[in-house]
Amino acid sequence: MVSRQNGKGSILEARELAGLFLLGERLIVHSAHLFDTSLEHFRRLKDLIEGTPEFSRRVKKNGIKNSHGEEGIELIGGQRIRFRTRTKGGGRGFSADLLVFDEAMVLPESSHNAILPTLSARPNPQVWYAGSAVDQWIHEHGVVFSRVRERGLEGGQEALAYFEWSAAGIDNPQEATDLALDRDAWAEANPGFGIRISAEYIENEQRSLTPRGFAVERLGIGDWPRTDGFDSQVVAPEVWTSRCQPKAKVKDPVRFAFDVSPDRASAAVAVAGRNTSGKWHVEVIERKRGTGWVVPKLVELLERHGSELPACDGIGPAGSLIPQLEEHGIEVESLNSREHAEACGAFYDAFAEGTIEHIGQESLDSAIKGAAQRRLGDAWAWSRKSSSTDITPLVACTIALRNAMQGNSTSVYEDHDLLILD
Repeated sequence: MVSRQNGKGSILEARELAGLFLLGERLIVHSAHLFDTSLEHFRRLKDLIEGTPEFSRRVKKNGIKNSHGEEGIELIGGQRIRFRTRTKGGGRGFSADLLVFDEAMVLPESSHNAILPTLSARPNPQVWYAGSAVDQWIHEHGVVFSRVRERGLEGGQEALAYFEWSAAGIDNPQEATDLALDRDAWAEANPGFGIRISAEYIENEQRSLTPRGFAVERLGIGDWPRTDGFDSQVVAPEVWTSRCQPKAKVKDPVRFAFDVSPDRASAAVAVAGRNTSGKWHVEVIERKRGTGWVVPKLVELLERHGSELPACDGIGPAGSLIPQLEEHGIEVESLNSREHAEACGAFYDAFAEGTIEHIGQESLDSAIKGAAQRRLGDAWAWSRKSSSTDITPLVACTIALRNAMQGNSTSVYEDHDLLILD
């Protein structure tokens, strides 16, 4: 783990050349997050081999493959190296002696899980992870590298060697402001300082990058994600558990919201309002397969409880149900991206400040554990694409809470009876 332009690529080239020409490894797989990165490494390694007679004469005739998606080098003795861009299933069917994960700060668990078992049948396999510091605000797939780092810092594992160059004493990029002009910190985090990277360049870079960006990219101070099984959990597990009140009851006035999964395989309807303790309250009314039940359910709820303007993410999959509700005379509050981000911020703040409760429903518990974020400017929203579970219950609760906080609901219960949900 070292900042960019400090020689990671050269180290990987040396290791891969050793695998091909010294160690006799039958298959080396070099993977990167971006195709351009993988292609550039392939070209550099090819130039090294073609420019070295001792290497080039051992290359099989037509053994250098340049076709898109087939980039690789094969020796007369059968040793091969393949260059891949990471995908969910990439690497299946191979049996590799060496795996190289370049750009390891962006390594999806799905890709890691697909390719790592290719080593299982080899007698002495090895895996290399190489990357810069993870900033979980930018790198949504940083947990694999974070897990390797955590094991390396703990020590005591004979099969693992871990090397990191970073400015010592600070583990949060937001707190690294004082190190921005500290040349000792520059040297500590960059082994190529004064050799590959000049002080003048870093000075210009420091002026151009944001303080957080400079801390992560040049000082190696990451914002590393959790590795305890709740890697993507935006609301910390202990906070989520502490806000659980199984006997809590939501009171009128309330707001309803609904959401639909991208594949339309499931949908959820949620309610939000104040409960008997005076706290904000979110609850999943129903979550079922398909979408055909959503409109009748909402019609029933609105007729029974008098709440107006159910809400949804208007630019998400749920937006397709708006015309059906309008046919029933029901107006829908359709949130745009900015309003969705506002809803997520309000949801997060309520849990952080202890002003909200939930009743501990399995569908909502599962959703919060697997939910990931996507950046929307300086804010964020729930990411359907990157989440590891169905987050429709969470999205519905988030939107319902936002609208309940807006105070737009109307009530037919002047005595504030409890809202009893089936």
